[in-house]
Amino acid sequence: MAKGQTTVSDFAVAPRRSRTVDPAAKRDDAHLSPERASEEAGAENRPHAPASLLEAEQRPSRLIAPTEEARRERSVSKALQREDSRVRLRDLKRAHDRESKHYVNCPLNYETKKRLERASFENDVKMTKIMQAAIDQYLKDNGY
Repeated sequence: MAKGQTTVSDFAVAPRRSRTVDPAAKRDDAHLSPERASEEAGAENRPHAPASLLEAEQRPSRLIAPTEEARRERSVSKALQREDSRVRLRDLKRAHDRESKHYVNCPLNYETKKRLERASFENDVKMTKIMQAAIDQYLKDNGY
């Protein structure tokens, strides 16, 4: 088929089925099981609307607040909660920074530095932790 020669009639389309209720089919309900007959009877009594519309009418929507005032109240409360969380996080970071901002430079000779590195490697502890523990122990021993 060439592009310019193709028409809608070239494609096969199945005919639509009608949804009319056949009176003869109602009379044939006698041969159906009682459960099947009651299901079909219930289906005939329901309105022909999409299921999503029927469900939406039966339950209130939780996604959209009913009034402008309720939406505003909800957005303000969420904004305040976010602000509180942001302030708490900032305070935690500041407290952590306060604990770790007091540095001391300590020149070591080559042999001491190598011993510190070896102790750190063998005990799987950072050199700074060893230094902190050693300084703390020295200060405790000398009454500080």
